[in-house]
Amino acid sequence: MIKILFAEDDINLCEIVTDYFTEKSGGDMQVICADSGETCDTLLYENIFDIVMLDVMLPDTMGFDICRSIRKESDIPIIFITARHSEEDILYGYSLGCDDYISKPFSLAQLYAKVRALIKRSKGIVNESIMTIGDISLDPYRCRAYSRGKEIYLAPKEYAILKLLMEYRGGTVSRETLLIKIWGYDHAGNERVVDDHIRKLRGALGASGKQIKTVFKHGYRLTD
Repeated sequence: MIKILFAEDDINLCEIVTDYFTEKSGGDMQVICADSGETCDTLLYENIFDIVMLDVMLPDTMGFDICRSIRKESDIPIIFITARHSEEDILYGYSLGCDDYISKPFSLAQLYAKVRALIKRSKGIVNESIMTIGDISLDPYRCRAYSRGKEIYLAPKEYAILKLLMEYRGGTVSRETLLIKIWGYDHAGNERVVDDHIRKLRGALGASGKQIKTVFKHGYRLTD
C-alpha cells in the first residue's frame, strides 16, 4: 500500500484527489489529508509516507516551512500543489528541495502520473545499493563514486552534480536546475559556475567523463 500525505485545507479538493487516486490505483494508494501544518507534523511523526503533496498556503503555516522541516530528516518526494504560481515561488520551492511544483487548477491525471513517477524513481534509488550508468557508479549511502571500477575522489559540489545527473538517468538537467538544487535559490553567481564544476567533474572521471553530454543552450545529461 502506497501512503500519500496531502496537506490541503480545501476539503472538497482533498476528497476529489483521494477518490481519484483510490480508484485509479485499484485501492493500492491511500491518501491521508491534513488541513493544517500542525496536523501535517503529527501525521509525519506517526506514519511513514511514500510521498508528500503540500499546499503552499495552510491556515497556520506555509508549505515552504513544512518542506524545509522534512528535508532536514528525509529525502521523501515532495510536490507543491498551489494557486501561487509565480516564478519566484516555484524557484523557491525547488531551492528548498521539492521534487515538483503543480499549479492550481490542475489535471488529476497529470498529478497522478507525476506521483507515480516520483515514487517509482524514489523506490528505485532506495532499492539500489549502487547506482550505475555505463562506466560510472555511485554509492549514495557511503558517498563514494567510481569510474571503471576504481574509486575516485570528488569535491562535494562535483559529487552532488554527479548524483543529480544519475538520478535523472539519461534525462537532461538544466543549468538552472543544477544551480537551484545544489547551490540554492539565493546563490549570487551565474550559470557559468555550473559549467566550471562540470569541467572539473569530467576531469575527475577520466575517460568516463565523456558520458556527460552537453545539451546545447540547455544543460547536461549522463549517458551510458
